[in-house]
Amino acid sequence: MRAAAAALLPLLSRGFQLSPTSPLARVARSSSQLSMTIIDKPYGEWESPITSKAMTAGSVGLGGVHYCNGDIYWLEGRPQEAGRNVLCKYAPESADKSERNGVDVSPKESNVRTRVHEYGGGAIVFGKNEDEIYYSEFATQRLCHLLKDGTSRPITEEGDTYRFADGVVSDDGEVIYAIREDHTNPEPKNVVNEVVSINVKDGSMKVLATGNDFYSNPRVNGNQLAYITWNHPNMPWDATELRVLTLDSTSNKSSEHELIAGSDGDTSIIQPLFHPETGDLFYISDESGYYNIYRKGSDESILPMKEYDFGGASPGWQFGQQAYTFLNDGRLAAQYSKNGKSVLAVANVSDNSKVASDVVEFGSKDGLPMMFGGVHPGEGDDLYFLGGSPSTASSIYKWNLQSKGEASILACSSELSFDDDLISVPKLVEFPTTLGTAFGYYYAPKNGKYTCTTESAPPLLVKAHGGPTSCTGTSFNAGKQYWTSRGFAILDVDYGGSTGYGRDYRRRLRKSWGVVDIDDVCAGAEYLVKEGLADGDRLCIDGGSAGGYTTLGALAFRDVFKAGTSLYGIGDLTALAGDTHKFESRYLDGLVGQYPEEEDLYKERSPIESVDTLSCPILLLQGVEDKVVPPNQAEMMYNALLKKGIPTCLKLYEGEQHGFRKAENIQDAIDSELAFYGKVFGMDIPEAVELKVDNI
Repeated sequence: MRAAAAALLPLLSRGFQLSPTSPLARVARSSSQLSMTIIDKPYGEWESPITSKAMTAGSVGLGGVHYCNGDIYWLEGRPQEAGRNVLCKYAPESADKSERNGVDVSPKESNVRTRVHEYGGGAIVFGKNEDEIYYSEFATQRLCHLLKDGTSRPITEEGDTYRFADGVVSDDGEVIYAIREDHTNPEPKNVVNEVVSINVKDGSMKVLATGNDFYSNPRVNGNQLAYITWNHPNMPWDATELRVLTLDSTSNKSSEHELIAGSDGDTSIIQPLFHPETGDLFYISDESGYYNIYRKGSDESILPMKEYDFGGASPGWQFGQQAYTFLNDGRLAAQYSKNGKSVLAVANVSDNSKVASDVVEFGSKDGLPMMFGGVHPGEGDDLYFLGGSPSTASSIYKWNLQSKGEASILACSSELSFDDDLISVPKLVEFPTTLGTAFGYYYAPKNGKYTCTTESAPPLLVKAHGGPTSCTGTSFNAGKQYWTSRGFAILDVDYGGSTGYGRDYRRRLRKSWGVVDIDDVCAGAEYLVKEGLADGDRLCIDGGSAGGYTTLGALAFRDVFKAGTSLYGIGDLTALAGDTHKFESRYLDGLVGQYPEEEDLYKERSPIESVDTLSCPILLLQGVEDKVVPPNQAEMMYNALLKKGIPTCLKLYEGEQHGFRKAENIQDAIDSELAFYGKVFGMDIPEAVELKVDNI
């Protein structure tokens, strides 16, 4: 129920990313400076140049950053091209460069995206040079070889039912080791996941690891292949195993491969990686209570920062995640978050001692933006990563460890920008809740052209992130600035169950989804009201996917919010338990309970079963082709609300899956939400879109 693929999330889910410099930015600045008169106007009714059209014009999702033989590559998700994903190469001197200093490398008709686990990731396979680049074609899910002339050659057979992800190329360049997902039989229970080898010349395949429900992260070193595996009902952040097979072995049964870590059945092992010089196997484990980095054969974390999580913001949802790497001289480079700041730890791990030596930490004071796309070694001390900050858009950075200066931006996700007096910088807040303390980021209303002296506090929009095993981020997000520049405050909540705060915090949701998360979003809103930072009569909430469920649950089971918007959210847990894809088909066992044995609990926590307790307006936004949360969820909730006479509106978007990728739909969704709250709270929204709300 993650809203969509991490680095290439639909812009509505992760945020519309805007560049700090561009000609359009200068236009925005000059226009805002024409009048210095500050207008006194009610909160929520301010006009803003951060429009839905501006947010999607020229904006892309960035991800898949990779350094290969002197070149930098990345993936772009383009809303203006119906969400098509394109492989690009850094080429700032090229005559046909895009706005992001790159040129398209994948064929014009291609969509570089895999559907393994539906969330994908790991759609690109890089070898040692530009002759060894392979990708998954979305329309057919075939694995293709990218050729130098810009065309591609399919490797796998046409018409087969396979999907591929997370591949690595053998040292001799002749074989790809990858995850294969077989959809020959209907899903979810009959879908088969395995580790396979694929001959790049003729496409012939051999199964290397099979017998378990799931696999990820195949990584090769000589004749050793490491991989992660797990079984239902676990998710990758619950309990996994790290195993190693010898490639000339005759057995493909996972149970017969060497078990390296995860033997207790209650530890999450992620992101294995072989050291390029020593051949030592490293991995991340949460056995200490936090995601720390370990070396095979040692039960002690290799780095001393033991009370912080490594591994990235939302590990396990996508393939291809690797939040640490090895530099050319063998040193380890790994990112973690500390008090809302991004920290890069660099250390010597080549001497085979239990604990790393010569550990150096670089933080935001050194000009390092928040990393959320992994770290990738270049030449010498160069590192490449995807990152951003509260005032800087999602960008691809180059950073030299020897440099005293800031990291330099190679490619930015958009050419747009706006004045500083329009940008609300988030503030980390901690607030009391039922299980102790929860966390969130508060964005105050901000627009240099406006003030409000007639109201004591602004309306508040609380945001519940997807997952639910995930977290929010603080990188510049125009989807939030859209609201704050119009006079809304925002609280982006990392409710209990969120990642980045250690295993105990992440496990607060065990058997408690629909309780803990709802407690926390409500507690956060009430805390801000008490602090005088929000108007208690104008509290609203939204969320996508699992965040949509939290939204609907907060509206059904609590009396805190006055309105809400569910984006591809879950209203009926029993329907979801029997109608979702394989990856998440047993997710609810850990979040709620076993189904159908505990069906009563599922009904008790399903908002659609508690329509009688609903009394506030709800907007429902849904993709027609969603396989993660099928559209019947929104339709059932809509019909129930109609029957009760509650103000409601349902919008179904053709051609959209889990999360919105098309520019026109992204624009319509956020504009409709603003218009909806305008009707609910009686606001005079400038240039509000037409929106038909039933029962109003």
